[in-house]
Amino acid sequence: MAAFSRSVGKREIPTSDGPASADDVEKAWNDNTLAQVLYHDWEAQTYDEKWSISFDERCISYAKERFEHLLGPEILAAEPHPYGKSLEIGGGTGFFSLNLKQAGILDEVTVTDVSPGMVEAAKENARKLGFEVEGQAAFAEDLPYPDDTFDVVIGHAVIHHIPDVEAAFRDVLRVLKPGGRFVIAGEPTRVGDWYARRLGRVTWKLTTAVTHTAPLRERWAKSKEELDASSRAAALESIVDLHTFVPDELEAMAVRAGAADVKTQTEEFLAALLGWPVRTFEAAVNPERLGWGWAMFAYKSWLRLSAVDRVLSKGLPKGVFYNVGITGTKPLR
Repeated sequence: MAAFSRSVGKREIPTSDGPASADDVEKAWNDNTLAQVLYHDWEAQTYDEKWSISFDERCISYAKERFEHLLGPEILAAEPHPYGKSLEIGGGTGFFSLNLKQAGILDEVTVTDVSPGMVEAAKENARKLGFEVEGQAAFAEDLPYPDDTFDVVIGHAVIHHIPDVEAAFRDVLRVLKPGGRFVIAGEPTRVGDWYARRLGRVTWKLTTAVTHTAPLRERWAKSKEELDASSRAAALESIVDLHTFVPDELEAMAVRAGAADVKTQTEEFLAALLGWPVRTFEAAVNPERLGWGWAMFAYKSWLRLSAVDRVLSKGLPKGVFYNVGITGTKPLR
């Protein structure tokens, strides 16, 4: 429930004081900023578990590979590491920036998110890892930092939540130092989102139907209250997911915003066909029934299919893959 708001730049961010109610979801249909804060504040404390986020070798390797795959060997060889001052937009609980710092790609880290709860979760995760990060609630289109501040601006699965993506690119370029780079990974393509959501819906219906049969109900089914909460979360998710992208159109948008050296890279096709049913299944069943063995099966299966996808990427059109990433630089004056 939205309790009050705080001013950030030229806009105000509503602050939530607990899980979203059905009335909150109804209000959020007419107020996307409220929807974004309600959804992400609500998810902040369980987000890492929901998406199997960790800050160990598994996710350090994942974040590092996403970053390096998007840049490519020539850029990696030309640009010094670690990047000195970094900013993450839509940082969530810190998955991308904290793991990239641990991988030696980033040095000083600042995180922003429209959700105050997510920013606090990222700061706490950093403390648990033995370092501090700066951060505050902020809109990506109106960042509260001076011009020419950061060496790199990063994001992961963020710009599809932003109402005006081109305006966000412009402000990202504003806060970058001349020659600085932005790296945005993990955004849904138009085709990928189409098949992923349909796979998710089918998996949810089948899983909840099967786990509520008499033989499985007691051990495998989630309670009605948990399923109702999941349904409200899904309703909010449908509001906060604003965009899908065609790679060439996304590239053109960044160029219009003033970026140079822009390129896109797609990944995950077979891996997404597995990943979406797996994540939906995990959300639909009693989590006590799924242990470390299941987690490793899911992760290793994803790794194997991702390796096949890298081969397929040489022949398949960019647009059929689930994820698209984009990178570019701020022109030198």
